[in-house]
This record gives sequence, C-alpha cells and structure tokens, in this order.
Amino acid sequence: MQEPDFTLGIEEEYLLVDLDSFALAEAPSHLMDDCAAELEDQVSPEFLQCQIEIGTKVCANINEARDDLKRLRSTVARCAKKHNLAPIAASCHPLADWKTQTHTDKQRYNDLQNALGGVVRRMLICGMHVHVGLGDDALRADLMGQLAYFLPHLLALSTSSPYWQGEDTGLASYRISVFDNLPRTGLPPTFDNWSEYERSVTALVDLGLIEDSSKIWWDLRPSARFPTLETRIMDVQPRIEDTLTLAALNQCLLRMLWRLRIRNQRWRRYDPFLIAENRWRAQRYGVTDGLIDFGRGAIVPMAELVDEIIELIEEDAGILGCAREVDRARDIVANGNASTRQRAVLTSAKDAGEDQEGQMRAVVSHLVEAFHDGL
Repeated sequence: MQEPDFTLGIEEEYLLVDLDSFALAEAPSHLMDDCAAELEDQVSPEFLQCQIEIGTKVCANINEARDDLKRLRSTVARCAKKHNLAPIAASCHPLADWKTQTHTDKQRYNDLQNALGGVVRRMLICGMHVHVGLGDDALRADLMGQLAYFLPHLLALSTSSPYWQGEDTGLASYRISVFDNLPRTGLPPTFDNWSEYERSVTALVDLGLIEDSSKIWWDLRPSARFPTLETRIMDVQPRIEDTLTLAALNQCLLRMLWRLRIRNQRWRRYDPFLIAENRWRAQRYGVTDGLIDFGRGAIVPMAELVDEIIELIEEDAGILGCAREVDRARDIVANGNASTRQRAVLTSAKDAGEDQEGQMRAVVSHLVEAFHDGL
C-alpha cells in the first residue's frame, strides 16, 4: 500500500474581546474585510458575530503548519487591534452571557438557527479541528474506528473551557457539554467499511434532513470537502505551540495506525460506550486525573498514558519531523493545560483581593497575552 501524505490542516475559532473591558465584542465588517484582504479564504465569520475562524493551507509538515498558523494568528490580532479588539483562543469566554449574543446574518447560519432552535443560541463556544490527509476512503473508514480510542486523550490535553457565565463549572471542558446538545455530535459510530458509512449518511440526505456530511459533527469524521480525517473533539488552544502539539499527535497516531494496517495488525476497537466513559473523564478532569486503560482494567495517570503514546508513535514522529512537538505533550501534563492555567490565574487574582468580576477579567487578560505567545 502506498504511504499516504499525512498532510496537515488546522482550523481554529477565536472569540473577540474589547481591549478595555475584556467583554465580548462583535466583529465589525471592516475587521472582516481587513482580514480577508490579507488572508482571502483562510478567514471567515463564524456562527456568532463575536467569533472569527481561520484555517491553514494544506501543510506538508508541522513546520509549514507553524509558519502558516503564526501568519494567520498575527494577522487577525493586528487587524483586530485597529478596532481596539483582541482575539482569544479559549473555548468559552469566562464572563460572557450567551443570551446577549447575536448570530451572523448569513444564509448558512440563518438556516442553522431555524433548524436547531434554542440549542444553537447557546453555542458561545470555540473549537479546533485537525485534518490529516489520507486520500483513500477505505483507509479513512478503517482508521476512524481505531483513532476513536485516543479521542479522550486528545481532549484531556486540550481542555480550555472551565468557566461559563462567570462561574467555575467544575469541568475542564464546558464546551463539550454545550456542543453535545446538538444532533449528530459525540463519538463517531462504529463502521466496518466506507460503504456502511456512506449508506448511513445517504439515509439522512435522502430524507432531506441534511444536505451532506458536513452537517455531521462527530468528534471525528471523514471530511466532506477534503480527503482527510478531521479530529474535532479538542478545545481551541490559547497558545500556538499547544495547538501544534495536538496536531502532531493526531498526525503521528494516524501514521502509527497505518503502520499496523500494512502489517495486517490493528488497534483494538472498543465499544463507544466504554470510550465515552473516558471522554467524560477528560471533559471533567482534563490532565489532573487519569483515564481508563481498558487493556489493563485500571485508571492510569495522564503522565503515564502520554509517555506510552509517545513511545508508540516515536518512529512516526521521527519520520514526520515532529518529535519535539509530540514530546511537548509531557510538558502539558506536568505544567497544566489551558484550563489548569486559567484556574491558577484566577486563584492569584483572588489572593490579590480582586472581586469575582476582577478575577474573571484577569483570566481574560491572561488569554489575550497567551494568544500572542510564540508569534
């Protein structure tokens, strides 16, 4: 079997905040025009007017992805500053109230509002998506069922949304709770082959319920537009290097599974019911508690699980040229991920005597600074 290219594409959604108040702010039309003038179709509005979305080009490796993502983030930040705004890359704004937001007046989003009713109004959340180029549909179907095992691990490393409407939710990723209210979300079903997947999608298309598979929002799906597998479970990352670590892990895990396939081996597929338990643990705890190792029948600390994953994909990281980015996953566990850091900032502000609003403003200020880290 010819080796796939394992190309990378990264999509990120950002929230816009006022630089004086740190409150959410709607994107003025001039801001979108300024961004589009430089970034063309790599930038677009999102469902809510306080959001903006970017997407990298098809990147051959992690270094190309870093360069393009730096350019995209820097341009959005520079254009936003002209309007006294700043982007933050966190999956929930710590203070904002979804009831005061308005959705973007585009036909696609108007249709979503009509189709999904009240649940879509709460979608004040942002995620990141990683595309890995595989090319072959049969390969996409086969590897999707195996990669699903690792989705909770990727979520745990990525969580960046502990706060919602000024309160600590007790979760590391509140975004997942909001997103799961939509239909056709959550873990992907188990398909034995591409034909089985296509039959399921076609059943909904033929009924007129969806126009195509782009309206299927599983945590992992075959892309409707590209010959890729698209991992969607992750919270968006305040810091660019954390984004790149998650992208590299996605890329290497798929190459590792492909390696098994060409040796007539495979990763064991577990029932989505069991994987969902790990998904919940990742959503609840992030990296501060362990996940279930079903082979061992034990809850294993994240540090140990990450070490095992890095060992599994060591050969792939070397060939793909992303060993440094993969190894940074250890730092995320040791030093805390985005949700851990936000809670640490709030605790410091509280110890300094700030009231509740001041504590949340400190968190947003931290997120503004983190967005520029590494640019």
